[in-house]
Amino acid sequence: MIDVVYGDFYTLSYAKGTGTKIFFSLLLSFVLVLSLIVPTASAKIKETKDASKAKRLHVQIVLFDGFDLLDVTAPYEVFAAAGMYSGEKVTVELVSAEGKRSVPSGLNGPSLEAQTALDPNRSGIILVPGAAGKPTGNTEDTIPNILRQPNETDLPDLMKQAFDNKEVTVATVCGGSLLLAMQGLLKDRHAVTHHIGMDALEAAGAIPVQARVVEDGPRLVSGGGVTSGLDVALYLVERELGPQIANAVETLFEYERRGTVWKAKGIAPIDFTTSQ
Repeated sequence: MIDVVYGDFYTLSYAKGTGTKIFFSLLLSFVLVLSLIVPTASAKIKETKDASKAKRLHVQIVLFDGFDLLDVTAPYEVFAAAGMYSGEKVTVELVSAEGKRSVPSGLNGPSLEAQTALDPNRSGIILVPGAAGKPTGNTEDTIPNILRQPNETDLPDLMKQAFDNKEVTVATVCGGSLLLAMQGLLKDRHAVTHHIGMDALEAAGAIPVQARVVEDGPRLVSGGGVTSGLDVALYLVERELGPQIANAVETLFEYERRGTVWKAKGIAPIDFTTSQ
């Protein structure tokens, strides 16, 4: 009788011990699974929050009397489309130094409405277009004379403030870089303009670079000829929002960005015109 009771007690104790071991094994497995799942879930939550908190980009495109229509409308559509694809992470507006007004484009083209005054203290991108007119001559409707006219407005002072604002990237299309250089704002800065204005760009103190798009540091991006406005805007969209948004805009427009963005980085090529 005692042996039987002892045997049952031993069996029960052994069973309890085994059950305890199984319980703790299951508990440890559960904890291990949680340790693997929780960080992943947390990462996904953080990723979602980061996406929702992605910085918003505001673009101001400057209008002045005689501006080139394509210099303005091509970048405007790129940034507007980027805003559409990013859930309004990008906003774009037309501005002028004088404030809200109707601004005539060059070559007797249509006017566009500047929605508000240029604000150099607002973070984001300020894009300056070139002018549309006769390439050369002494009449008022030549490109050099049209580009000189904004010097008589508040634009030079406003753009100086924009260059001093570390939260602003200044971008130019075609003669926009020449306009800024004529105001003394691109001294010793790498830039590009339309090919007929490259000598004038150098004479105004800038360092001309033969490239479709030139980036001088992260806060000055210039484009060459008229159609380079698409490339400047697409580059800035990719830089600020990533390649997926830029690719979506390219696909929508059936246009692929052209050329390598020139930067003062890496190994400089040998200049065989001057080397011995």
